[in-house]
Amino acid sequence: MPALTPLRQPSRAFVLAAAVPLALAALADDVRVRRQLDVARRDPLTGLHQRDSYTVRARQIIDRHSTHALVVLADVDHFKQINDTHGHGAGDRVLEATAQRLTAWAGSHGAAGRLGGDEFTATVRLAPAQRHARLLQLAAALAEPVDVGGYLVDVNVSIGAADPGTIGTTDLSLLQRAADAAMYAGKHTGRPVLADCSHATAPSVKGRRLGRPGATPPGAAA
Repeated sequence: MPALTPLRQPSRAFVLAAAVPLALAALADDVRVRRQLDVARRDPLTGLHQRDSYTVRARQIIDRHSTHALVVLADVDHFKQINDTHGHGAGDRVLEATAQRLTAWAGSHGAAGRLGGDEFTATVRLAPAQRHARLLQLAAALAEPVDVGGYLVDVNVSIGAADPGTIGTTDLSLLQRAADAAMYAGKHTGRPVLADCSHATAPSVKGRRLGRPGATPPGAAA
């Protein structure tokens, strides 16, 4: 009986060569899935974070930088009038421009989001000494007229901001509530308002300042 020839084990180089394409394919799938998830978390019109993904990122910034964090809320004034006068296409362009300007202001280390409608938000790291000047810079940027296809539409945006050191909390919901109250204290003035302790205690329903959508007191007529 002839002697059996031992089976030769695949060389290590061969095994690695076979494994590399599989690993690259798995990596490509993982990157593709991550990109799809990121797109799903973005507002389709503006590309900003939607509420849930923005909240995650904002909390990370606040947890990391504590009293050097700043939460900003911004509303486009008379947005319905823009839609009624110039059309919804113009309104969409105003929202897109506002999102782009807010994103540029927040920078790559900040987070910018759209809460819905004409409501925007951002959380950034900002030293206390820089806040006033930077908020004025944001107000000027957001107030620039928007080109909507050959003509300019005037835009006014109300801005409120709150920081953990002044409000005495790192809770994002409470900071947003204070920023919301501060924003309405300066509504239609073009002047950004930095919240103080009085804004943190403004009456609210469901975490929103009275008079805001979704903040109807229990038992009130619809």
